[in-house]
Amino acid sequence: MPHTPPFRGHRRLRRSALAVTGAVALVGPAMVAVMPATPAVAAVDCSTVAWMDATKTPQQRADALLAASTQAQKYRWLVEQPANSPQQTTFSGVTYPVQVDCTPTVVYTDGPEGVRASSGVTTFPSQISLASTWSADLAEAKGTAMGDEAFDQRRNGILAPGLASGRTPLAGRTPEYFGEDPVLSGHLGAAQVDGIQNPTGNRAVMAELKHYVANEQELDRQTSNSVVSERALRELYDLPYEIALARSQPANVMCSFNQLNGTYACENDRLQDVLKDEFGLKGYVVSDFGAVHSTAEALMSGLDQELNRPVWFTPDKLDAALAAGEITQARIDEAARRVVTSYIAHGLFDHPMAATVTNGSTDAHKALARTLSEQGSVLLKNARRTLPLSAKAGLKVALFGPTASATATAGVSAKTICSLYLPFGGGRNTMPCENLVSPEAGIRSVVEAAGGTVTWNPGTDVDAAAAEAAAADVAIVFGYQRMGEFSDIPNLTLHGNGDALVAAVAGAAKKTVVVLQTGSAVEMPWLDEVGAVLETWYPGEQMGTALANILFGSVNPSGKLTMTFPKSIADVPTNTPAQYPGIFSDGSTTRPAGTSEIRQVAYSEELEVGYRWYASRGIEPLFEFGHGLSYTSYRYSNLHVTPVINGKGKRDVRIRFQVTNTGKVAGTETAQAYVTLPAKAKEPAKRLLAWQKVALAPGQRKTVQLTLSAKDLADQHLLEYFDSASAAWKTAKGLYKVSVGGSYDTSLTDYSLVWKG
Repeated sequence: MPHTPPFRGHRRLRRSALAVTGAVALVGPAMVAVMPATPAVAAVDCSTVAWMDATKTPQQRADALLAASTQAQKYRWLVEQPANSPQQTTFSGVTYPVQVDCTPTVVYTDGPEGVRASSGVTTFPSQISLASTWSADLAEAKGTAMGDEAFDQRRNGILAPGLASGRTPLAGRTPEYFGEDPVLSGHLGAAQVDGIQNPTGNRAVMAELKHYVANEQELDRQTSNSVVSERALRELYDLPYEIALARSQPANVMCSFNQLNGTYACENDRLQDVLKDEFGLKGYVVSDFGAVHSTAEALMSGLDQELNRPVWFTPDKLDAALAAGEITQARIDEAARRVVTSYIAHGLFDHPMAATVTNGSTDAHKALARTLSEQGSVLLKNARRTLPLSAKAGLKVALFGPTASATATAGVSAKTICSLYLPFGGGRNTMPCENLVSPEAGIRSVVEAAGGTVTWNPGTDVDAAAAEAAAADVAIVFGYQRMGEFSDIPNLTLHGNGDALVAAVAGAAKKTVVVLQTGSAVEMPWLDEVGAVLETWYPGEQMGTALANILFGSVNPSGKLTMTFPKSIADVPTNTPAQYPGIFSDGSTTRPAGTSEIRQVAYSEELEVGYRWYASRGIEPLFEFGHGLSYTSYRYSNLHVTPVINGKGKRDVRIRFQVTNTGKVAGTETAQAYVTLPAKAKEPAKRLLAWQKVALAPGQRKTVQLTLSAKDLADQHLLEYFDSASAAWKTAKGLYKVSVGGSYDTSLTDYSLVWKG
């Protein structure tokens, strides 16, 4: 829908336990998933069991189940494996009684680019690509497709989507998140949650928000301390969760590995005080794998379920803590009730998984993967109308780089950048990419149909590549970057000698197009030498068709960046060792030998994260937040910002302006509105306020209206700042300036209005 956002160290592999007869199967990057056996038919008629009465509320049903449970059966809900495998009794040497009758088998699976560790599923583009569409509709559609495929694969809990704030582009999981703006992240996260939890047909799947909170790097993520001020936490790192929880009801939130201001996130009081009490989480809090470090502290701080096997929430440890008065029976009951209620509320009790796995990838899902890639690709540069290309008889197209082709060169191919990277057993991708359409295949289908020719050179010999480029009408160079969970990247250069390859080809070719396949920003020392640059991120299995559609003009690119591209890594906000990667007591960035000292990561940039940093410090980025070109052009005019008294006597805000397509082809523009708060608020820069996608025919002009309700203004704090002294959100008195345009650099439009708040 046209979207108006309202105001208001290396992790160990997660291995989700599956219920199998006599054993526990682990799902992970180096393992083969064993599907859980169908639990034996209960000895009772489930239609007579109180907690299976669908006329009762989920809360009433959960209360009935817990009332019929022994203490040990309640304990089962506090750990993933015994909670989710009701007929199994022993888990890593810890024994429980069989669960009460008529409880479902539950299987968690990782996301978010598809249903991981599965075959017969769709590999969708990465989350940073989804974010670049700026579309809540597409986020929800992707979520629904993932929910459908998960259930068909006998998985009914997806550990996604993730929310972070992009303080460093080196973070390994950058492509798993939505970029550097907390408002955009919160809205897209909520939409994807809604999609996952509303699969089609007789299916039921849970979604999860992760990883709460300030989990912004992979390096030492289990053994680092994020030192963050309360104001930065509230305005940047908490805010995506607050927005997502206000607009959706995820089954759970996962707490992160890191310490937060000296306390591990999974035993931090914020779980109860902020997530549950303030943000209104109705679901449960689950740990990341191995992120629990205590029994009493974790449970009493609000952790409800320990992921994977029982370690800290074993019956013996819970009994001992209860006897010592360190935990309460009420808290045990509440944790179990939250888990059970969520499972019931999201349909898991009423829609059990089928006995066999079904191939979930459909033609509709493949088409969605293509659409996501098309709309998530960002045209960064297009000098002298280099693009779109014209397919015609005699056209000679030369492709360069190993990731252009499905044929591997030294283990690198298009499949390499189909999804994120995991460094196990020599390295592999998170998704199988079984239905891959490579860029070479997609481009060949268009060019050869028109009577042209296509050649591919992996680029291992840059001199030979340059000679081949000189003989072509157009050279298309593919530059890639592999990244993902468990490690950060050391720099922002292209992998596989990519920068040298681009430079060599650009120096010889008549026309050079660079296609980037990356998970984060990259430096571009060759930018002035090439005609066009298209960022496609990790584009999923339909990458070749989507790319060809864009390059040859059947699709007009409309993606917009949700992260700033710096000119150099030296320009990023986290530019001191204390900020990243963090330091130890001796001041070094290397852990002292023989110690288990926690790395201290100083978030001393405070609010100056992402576009706020570049704007406040006067640093010109390579490409600004919100940037993205089109094959047409747009003009903004007639901006008016009006406070409106609604029927309830409260003041809404209406932002109205016009966008005109001044070019010769149809296009879709993501119109963005930003607000600058009064100086008293001490905000570093203007911030994203609202946006809307606008489809325009050539020459067409449309009026865009962004109406921000009073309720939404209050709920999402977009006219407010967090005052640390009073520990409260406040509205500064003074003038608020609203500007609109096609990117953060709205000064290009020169249409802004000052109004009194």
